Amino acid sequence: MHSGAKHFPHDWVRGKGRAEEHRWQDIEQAGPAGGKPKKKKGGPLSAQSRLLLTVNGLFAVANALSGTFVNVYLWKAKHDFTVIGWFTLIHHLTMALTFWIAGKWVKEHNKMNCLRTGVAVAAVFYLLVLWFGGRAADYFVLLGAVQGLSSGLFWLAFNVVYFEVTGPDDRDRFNGWAGLLGSGAGMIAPWISGYLIVRMHAATGYRLIFTLSLIVFVIGVIFSFFLKKRKTSGTYEWFLAWRCLRYQDTAWRKVGLALAAQGVREGVFGFMIGLLVYVHTGSEMSLGNFSLVTSAVALLSFLVAGKLLKPRFRGKAMLLGAVMLVLVILPFFWKVNFVTLLLFGIGAAVFYPLYGIPMTSIVFDLIGREEESVKKREEYIVMRELALNTGRLLGTAVFIAVVSYTQSPAALNWLLLGIGSSPLAVWYWMRKAEMA
Repeated sequence: MHSGAKHFPHDWVRGKGRAEEHRWQDIEQAGPAGGKPKKKKGGPLSAQSRLLLTVNGLFAVANALSGTFVNVYLWKAKHDFTVIGWFTLIHHLTMALTFWIAGKWVKEHNKMNCLRTGVAVAAVFYLLVLWFGGRAADYFVLLGAVQGLSSGLFWLAFNVVYFEVTGPDDRDRFNGWAGLLGSGAGMIAPWISGYLIVRMHAATGYRLIFTLSLIVFVIGVIFSFFLKKRKTSGTYEWFLAWRCLRYQDTAWRKVGLALAAQGVREGVFGFMIGLLVYVHTGSEMSLGNFSLVTSAVALLSFLVAGKLLKPRFRGKAMLLGAVMLVLVILPFFWKVNFVTLLLFGIGAAVFYPLYGIPMTSIVFDLIGREEESVKKREEYIVMRELALNTGRLLGTAVFIAVVSYTQSPAALNWLLLGIGSSPLAVWYWMRKAEMA
């Protein structure tokens, strides 16, 4: 099967003349459906790109308002890292299955309805949390599944539309703006939530922030109706990912390993750092302050990286970002407290864009290298997410295994260092993919 998998973004390819390469601009210049040409480098983002960023921003705000505190809410009920781990594992498993199954919906039917359904199911998740109240931890299986369903539906549709409305000339800029909006939401929303929880009776505060998230998700659904309906074509290939990954001499196999390695860190650090802040301070306000500071730094980092990062710098930027993401974990071996957690958070906020923006842009550029892969963009995006969630499941499973055996500070530190070193594997496999 020809999938364009042996090709890679031109700045990462050795031993090939530019004249021999199929440029993405030549393939997608008229758009996937033969629409208007893509904007040239340096021009403003399209109206649809800006609207997609708005929907993404609302999704980020709603999740930032409450998502940071869902794990704390469950922890306060059970005081058990294992419960949080299982909740997260079920979330990632359901998310992976949703990507694979819903790929047919997005490929052959209305992808915008898939996106709206994802936002609506996120609202249902917070309705369930409000309904269960203090018993929410007893329903972690159901809650993890509903949240995973929401994430799978939203991000599958979002990533397909993102691919269609951007090109390699503006993809880094779009990713920079997406990171900027996410950081802005992460800076303000958790601080407001922490303030409300502390100022009000804890149960009342949690009910309020979960309700606010529900309202923002509803607004997100309304905004999504202004996104144009995207054309569909072709038939969904259920096992394209397996056929691509089984060939050893393709870039996609190496990229799949890189994505899985990326997911290992995301699966654990996505919930563990915020939870550690609460465990070591006992204050939702401290967690809000932590998010305020680290997200403010991330906002500036994404702004600078989105403007300055060029395709030719991606490889070196990824290496620097990966190394620094590992080094910022080392202060935990001295002591784990609010100060060292804040140092980690600031360091990660500074260097993550150097690692995250290129990784996202490179993979989507690879999808666009050949006309055949552009036609099968939904399948390739599903493959990307399956690889990421495989890594998230692996990382979370290791976390559950360790904390089920011991929850000593030393064991947790070594666990975080081991899992947190996966960005180095990401860089290694992306370099291997360069030579595929």
